[in-house]
Amino acid sequence: MSGQGQRDAVAHERARGALDLVRGRGGRVTTARRAVVTVLAGTDAHLSADDVAARVEETAPGVHRATVYRTLESLAALGVVEHVHLDRGPVVHHLAAGPGRTHLHARCQRCGRVEDVPADLLDDAGARLAREAGFALDPGHVALSGTCRACASPT
Repeated sequence: MSGQGQRDAVAHERARGALDLVRGRGGRVTTARRAVVTVLAGTDAHLSADDVAARVEETAPGVHRATVYRTLESLAALGVVEHVHLDRGPVVHHLAAGPGRTHLHARCQRCGRVEDVPADLLDDAGARLAREAGFALDPGHVALSGTCRACASPT
């Protein structure tokens, strides 16, 4: 199978898994939900609602932009889509469903690149915060901020 064929097969499996999750959690698979899930399954990028709406418009022109926004919210409520706040930029979205898809985010302050980092990265800090301050850390909705390897290396 070609590289593109392989990527398409992976995207199809991600979409199928996410839509199965929608059904399993009592949700309906509507045209809008299918379109949004298909867009998110087809990329590893973290997309703003506007980016998702633009891509949905290309593949499902009958789905209104406002419907895409509501669909992202409903899919997040079902646990199928996750969102993350990237500094002062727009909230971005990605699929939550599927093996190996749980992760945290790190955003470079210089170039804006967003990298996925292991979900357990802050477990020790979270445990210490809970123990010492009684605070339950939920790092999944915000990006860690810093400088990526490419920007940090001397040129």
